[in-house]
This record gives sequence, C-alpha cells and structure tokens, in this order.
Amino acid sequence: MLDFAIFAVTFLLALVGAVLYLYPVTAASGPGASRQASGIPGFTPTEEKDGNLPDIVNSGSLHEFLVNLHERYGPVASFWFGRRLVVSLGTADVLKQHFNPNKTSDPFETMLKSLLGYHSGGGSVSEDHMRRKLYGNAMTAALQSNFPLLVKLSEELLDKWLSYPETQHVPLSQHVLGFALKSVTRLALGSTFEEEQEVIHFQKIHGTVWSEIGKGFLDGSLDKNATRKKQYEDALMQLESILKKIIKERKGRNFGQHIFIDFLMQGNLNEQQILEDSMIFSLAGCIITAKLCTWAICFLTTSEEVQKKLYKEIDQVFGKGPITSEKTEQLRYCQQVLCETVRTARLTPVCARLQDIEGKVGPFVIPKETLVLYALGVVLQDPSTWPSPHKFDPDRFADESVMKVFSSLGFSGTWECPELRFAYTVATVLVSVLVRRLHLLAVEGQVFEMKYELVTSSREEAWITVSKRH
Repeated sequence: MLDFAIFAVTFLLALVGAVLYLYPVTAASGPGASRQASGIPGFTPTEEKDGNLPDIVNSGSLHEFLVNLHERYGPVASFWFGRRLVVSLGTADVLKQHFNPNKTSDPFETMLKSLLGYHSGGGSVSEDHMRRKLYGNAMTAALQSNFPLLVKLSEELLDKWLSYPETQHVPLSQHVLGFALKSVTRLALGSTFEEEQEVIHFQKIHGTVWSEIGKGFLDGSLDKNATRKKQYEDALMQLESILKKIIKERKGRNFGQHIFIDFLMQGNLNEQQILEDSMIFSLAGCIITAKLCTWAICFLTTSEEVQKKLYKEIDQVFGKGPITSEKTEQLRYCQQVLCETVRTARLTPVCARLQDIEGKVGPFVIPKETLVLYALGVVLQDPSTWPSPHKFDPDRFADESVMKVFSSLGFSGTWECPELRFAYTVATVLVSVLVRRLHLLAVEGQVFEMKYELVTSSREEAWITVSKRH
C-alpha cells in the first residue's frame, strides 16, 4: 500500500537533488523517450541541460513553482529536473492512487543520511521496519518519561515573557528556537544540556550543519567554498563527537532520567546506527518543533476568537491544576489548532519518492525510475478539499472526514512521523502553558510572509507582544 508514513523535512530543491543523487539517471532516460512514454501534461524543458531548473529558481521556491505547474496542468503534471522527468501529484485523490509496492525506505531518512554520509541502512525490509519502529517508540517513550520537564521548560519561557513590559516586542522565532533546542537536547541527550552554555554551543553547531544540508547538489557551492566546507565538516564532527560521548557514557548504566538514546540502546542496534538515529532526531526534531510552535503562536495572535476558544478549553481541562500528559489528550480543540497550523503554514510543502516500478495514476502511466513529487503544499491549499483554504480555521478539523484526509497525507494518526508526533506534543504543552496565562497579540502592521526552505518559516523575525490574563 502507499506509504505516507514519513513527513519529509527537506531543503526543497536539495530533496530533489538528493533523490537524483541516490538514483542517478540511466543512459536510456533521455527527455524524448521518457516524456513520450508518460504522456503526462506539463512544462517542456526550458534548457536542454538544466530542464526547468531556471523556472524553479525564478519562482522563488520549488513549492511556488509547483503551485503554478498544477494550476496550469491539473493534479498530475510533469516537468524536467536536468534531463530527468519529474511527475508531481497535487491533490489528495491522486496521492491516494499512487502505488509503489517496492517502497521500503523512509525518503526523508534516506535523503538526510545520504547528505550526512551515513550508509548503515540497507538491511532487509523487516530489519528496516523494525529499526523505524524502534526509532518511533524511543521518541514516544522519551516524551512520556520527560513530560514534566517539557512543562518546566515551557514555564521558563512563560516566566521570561511575563517579565517583559506589555508593549515590548518579543522575537518569537528566536525564543521558540531556543525553547525547541532545550526540549530536544534534554529529551534526546540528557542532563549534559542542563547548562545554558552547552545549549548555546549546540545551537551554533546545529545551525551550521542544518543550514548546509542539501547545498551542493545543485551547484556544488559547498565544495567550491573551502572555508564554508571546513566549517560544515567541523560542525558535523563536533555534533557526532557530542553524541558518541553521550552514547558511551550511558551505555550499560542506569540513570534517573531516561532519554531517547537510552531507549534506542534497548534495541538491537550497533553504535553507528544509534549515532545516526540520534543525529536525525537532533537535527530534524528541533526544526519541526520550532517551526510548528512558532506558526501556531503566530496564527493565534491573528485570530482572537480562536485564542478565546482555545483558552476556554485549556481552562476547562486543567482548571487550576497541573498540566499532565493524561489531560493533554483531552485537548481536542488544541489538536485542531495544531493541525490547521500545519495545513495553513504548509509546514513541509514537498516530499519525493522514486517510482521503483512502472505505476499508474488515473489515465497516466508513470515510468519506472521516474522521480515522483508529493506536492503537499499544493494539496493542503486545494479548495476542493479545504474550503476557504487560505483562512486559518481550526473548526474545519472537527469534521472526522477532514481529519481522515489529513491523516492519509501523513500529518496525523497512524501514518504520522515520529518527529511530527514529538512536535505536536511539545507544542501542545507550550501553547497550554502560554495561553493559560497570557494574551498573545500581534504587532500592528506586521505581515507573516512565508519562506519555503527546510520547512516553511517566516521570511523575517516574527514579532509579537503579550499581556497577562490575570
């Protein structure tokens, strides 16, 4: 069956480049033959060598290019990345039809590990499945064991904002990124990161590695810049060194705080596999969490009615009592707010997969070894699925059929990826802590313009103000 389990978080063009890197074009896959075989409508190559790459660049992002592509050619459309045919799927219905029975790997994990130079995967289907299951279970267990810590970190941010004058502008993106880094490092790596200076150091090297991931597949820019390449390699080596040290220190020992690495070590993984999975979580988990929390707060500042309704639910569920893991599961409307945040922000607009065998979507045949894009950003704004798609309206997710469509895309439910599940939990705690005590307010005149890169972010710093509820 079609596997939507992975919520790909990638630098959009690098995602395409990485898949092409992993599955290079064969000699027989020239433009003429493949295009004629597919018969799929779409753009013809702008340039013989680069295909439609100039059009993608001129559009500003791959997502914005795909919006134009699907507006012109419909839900199944094609374009050229270099000399390779790419097919993009742009509605929920055609995504459901896409069938890839030989798909056994996680496209995000495969891409990210290839960029990091990791090659410990490639086991049997059952081995890969068990490893992914262990990864997800370890993340869930880390959340359950450290829930009070999440509340404590959220309350630290609350106290910081409570200390500000009500007119002071708060740099939301900056503060939430710091919060996300603390959450991920403490839950994944343990007490090493209790000290502020350790988190700051980690943030610096994390930022260097994450900002460079994917660069070079299109233009070789990283290889052409010796200084930048050395900074990236040094930062990656420092991250690996930190992880290796923690793995070594915790192996065979019993700590009061059980973290993500501890739960990984309970499985049948070697040290390299534990290192790789810890790296993936440290990199991706932080970014997804930071952006989800940032966008959720941004949208709450622009919708007073939504914020009022959310506050009412939080007050009814928790009253004056503590925020607990069990009670957060009762926050139905909060879940709707976070789902609508993911949809409205197009949090991860694109993921990609190689067509292992010839497939068919509607009347169109997708040739073997075609790169297939899931234009999730387009799908999440499709008016036939989401009425008034540009409106932030959490009430739409009160409809179970709407939630079912959302789940089928990998954004909730059974197919939800571990990093997103982690982000939903952290965001639920943070939003509950903040909204319980604060009115979240927009800065007059500010427009949150979206920038589609690793994940959708605000093009400029997102500023807000806060005022006390009581």
